[in-house]
Amino acid sequence: MAEGLLLPKQDYLSAGIHIGMKSRTADMKKFIYKVREDGLAVLDLKMLDERIAIAAKFLSSMKKIVVVGRKLNSHTPVKKFSEVVGCDCVIGRFMPGTLTNPSYKKFIEPDVVLLTDPLSDYQALKEAVDCRVSVVALCDTFNETRNIDLVIPCNNKGKKSLALIYWLLAREILKNKGEKEFKYKVEDFMGPEEEEK
Repeated sequence: MAEGLLLPKQDYLSAGIHIGMKSRTADMKKFIYKVREDGLAVLDLKMLDERIAIAAKFLSSMKKIVVVGRKLNSHTPVKKFSEVVGCDCVIGRFMPGTLTNPSYKKFIEPDVVLLTDPLSDYQALKEAVDCRVSVVALCDTFNETRNIDLVIPCNNKGKKSLALIYWLLAREILKNKGEKEFKYKVEDFMGPEEEEK
């Protein structure tokens, strides 16, 4: 493994996990390795890798995780992650009251919420804060990190990037829980239309 990373560097690079946006917030500045000539920010791969390991260790100690993904690109990886890890997931619109209204039929009381994008998953973030539930979030260079307990700096938009992140988090969580064998491939975390490319 290159430089003690969880994955070979090339696997990260080919998924575009490190490619940020042209817009950058002050919150995310410390995670940016450099800004390319075309203005795109490039995230620090070593920091990204370390954060995935830390997040996996933290998440593996939690009894009840809820993973959230409003954007279409996140639906397949989020569903697969929740199936593999054995947690709840909310894809598409996050209905108000999911974490705060006990009389809502799909009410959930998690120990931690994992967000794909704090900007589009703002309702889940707001409710997690209201309930004092820990928040782990995949954050791109344009994200604000206020109210997020653990930031995983990464490309949280690309299909390949999201598939790789959720696959790797699932693998590391199960490893931390003592499971020796991880039989899933990154492709399992991608929708059928992405596999053909």
